[in-house]
Amino acid sequence: MRSFWVLLLSLLTYSIPSFATVKITTTTLPNGTVGTAYTATIAAKNGCTPYAWTVTGTVPPGVVFGAANNTQTLSFSGTPTAASSYSFSVLVKGCGGNTSQLAYTVVVQPEPYHVVNLSWVSSTSNNVAGYNMYRGSDGVNWQKVNAGGLIASTIYSDSSCSNNSSYYYAATTVDIYGNESAKSTAVEVAIP
Repeated sequence: MRSFWVLLLSLLTYSIPSFATVKITTTTLPNGTVGTAYTATIAAKNGCTPYAWTVTGTVPPGVVFGAANNTQTLSFSGTPTAASSYSFSVLVKGCGGNTSQLAYTVVVQPEPYHVVNLSWVSSTSNNVAGYNMYRGSDGVNWQKVNAGGLIASTIYSDSSCSNNSSYYYAATTVDIYGNESAKSTAVEVAIP
């Protein structure tokens, strides 16, 4: 009888989960431009989900935010309507009560000042319909920037870049059946 209780207590000890403290992993956000679509993602890890997100301060007007379905990321999207510097703080709380908080500043400029010209080696496949170009602020979360359709050539110019921002770019190939390749190796571009 005594060994039964030892076994039962042993099982109970191992069934209590242990979670690391939740932590926001995105430390900076890209800047924006008035009248140009803006997207950014803040990610967190560890702790237990679902996460609860709170934003305090001033987010650029025209930009909204919300947690993704998995609650591990907070997404910002929209079109900024006023040029200025906007500061806000983001707090994430894990289901265990642990929190992580970081402050961000996003500068929205009145018009684009920089253009990033990109080129890549064409695909050797015979059934290429075109290419897609993706941009992200962290090299993990991506947004397609060629919204008007496939890119026919192996050259793309991105004029929606903001001052004092870094962007990652990666291209994909799309065949005539609509199948899309994996992303190319990402390149980072720092905008002064």
